[in-house]
Amino acid sequence: LQDKIKQVFDNLTQLEHANIVKFHKYWCDTDRDAENPRVIFITEYMSSGSLKKFLQKTKKNNKTINAKSWKRWCTQILSALSYLHSCDAPIIHGNLTCDTIFIQHNGLIKIGSVAPDAIHQHVKTCRQEKRNMYYIAPEYGAASCSVVTPAVDIYALGICVLEMATLGSISSNGEGQPVTETAIQETIHALEDHLQQDFILKCIEKDPTKRPTARQLLLHKVLVEVHSLRLVAAHKLIQTPHLLESLTDESFEKSADTQCASLVMKGVSHKYKYMDFPFTETLDKFIEDVKIGIYPLTLFETPGGTRPRAESPEVAEAVKSDTPDPDVEVRRVTNMQCKVHAEQEGQGLQLTLLLKMEDKMNRELSCKVLDSDSSAMLAEELVHYGFINETDREALAKLIDENIETCRNQVVGCTSLPLSGSDQALTQTKKQALGSTA
Repeated sequence: LQDKIKQVFDNLTQLEHANIVKFHKYWCDTDRDAENPRVIFITEYMSSGSLKKFLQKTKKNNKTINAKSWKRWCTQILSALSYLHSCDAPIIHGNLTCDTIFIQHNGLIKIGSVAPDAIHQHVKTCRQEKRNMYYIAPEYGAASCSVVTPAVDIYALGICVLEMATLGSISSNGEGQPVTETAIQETIHALEDHLQQDFILKCIEKDPTKRPTARQLLLHKVLVEVHSLRLVAAHKLIQTPHLLESLTDESFEKSADTQCASLVMKGVSHKYKYMDFPFTETLDKFIEDVKIGIYPLTLFETPGGTRPRAESPEVAEAVKSDTPDPDVEVRRVTNMQCKVHAEQEGQGLQLTLLLKMEDKMNRELSCKVLDSDSSAMLAEELVHYGFINETDREALAKLIDENIETCRNQVVGCTSLPLSGSDQALTQTKKQALGSTA
């Protein structure tokens, strides 16, 4: 069983999708109990919190969620589920609730806490709380259900999108009381948008074989729309790195009075100038939003098929070691911050690093600094464990050395070394690799 669970986590670290919280690393802790080791894992840190908290805050402030936002969130969640379900073998989330869906300040949605069936009985999930049981599909856990299918995720999705449409206000017998099936049906029929009603009712169909797939739901009338040429072009740019790198501000420095197009209609010539298309004002932000996953290109995804990224635990032959091989970090650091302070009672120095990566994610690392440690050694460990790119090693070593020297001179230092820029969203990291606790 332990080998199977480890294989599951090996698979989870291979998942790569803009709308799935990234699993970075995991390891087995056998120090406390060798017979019952703990699996400790590091995931991307979602700084803005869960969707549930966002809905509660929105409701408290007497605000609403417009249809456009609701559709965009649904599309992002479905894009992630379609990715998971198309793996070979399909990966079933099994724990999808508004607590395990996370939202960033820019509207980016990511699903986390993926808990495949192989580890459901060995981790804490929402099923331990009766108030969350209404997310669970009727067939899940039933004696007649020998195989769990992706349909359980579709049922949970239906409940999540219903809460998104109602700001979590599914009628029940009272605050904190279990949500009943009657309350769910009443809330659905109270929605004004009939297409929303149809979408949700299809998701929570009692017969799992009649529920649509994530891919089919992406084509539902309430969500489907013809992608703009602008969106298609943005995705093409992102998929072609050399084109994206060549897209500089100078590329769009045209005189507003310059003619860019002409059109003849009914014998009348119409001329258009750059001033008629002020698209450059938001182009950079739009491309960045597309890059991080806010606008998935769902209509062009290949229906069906399989993705080899995650091997099925049942057919896996090899079991990896307790500590996975270190990753190689390909992203550059765009900004480095370092702080060193003396521990109480002369117990050494404490080092804290905040690294902003080029994809606008941050890494926060901390460790104790021993007398035998050098800045070069610490920077080398960061490269070895896949926290920074080799190219950034020398600059970071210099920053660490300056701060350690300043602290040892009885001054707490905190400096910043800027490089080249991009985005943001905190990422937890394996602090134990640097000698600190996880």
